[in-house]
Amino acid sequence: MTAEIVNLRKARKARDRSAREAEAAENRTKFGRTRVERELAAARDDLAVRRLDGHRLDRPPKPGKDDA
Repeated sequence: MTAEIVNLRKARKARDRSAREAEAAENRTKFGRTRVERELAAARDDLAVRRLDGHRLDRPPKPGKDDA
């Protein structure tokens, strides 16, 4: 019943390697889109904002209009 001997240097390097791989995977999904995909996402976001603003009950005053 002896404990398994662990090389701490190798364990630390393996931990760091897996952390870097996880960060790389996250960056691939975050930045690895084509131009068409980015433009489509921007268009969808813009449409969602316009739809949300269209359902406002109290509209902000338009710029350039003086109420005075």
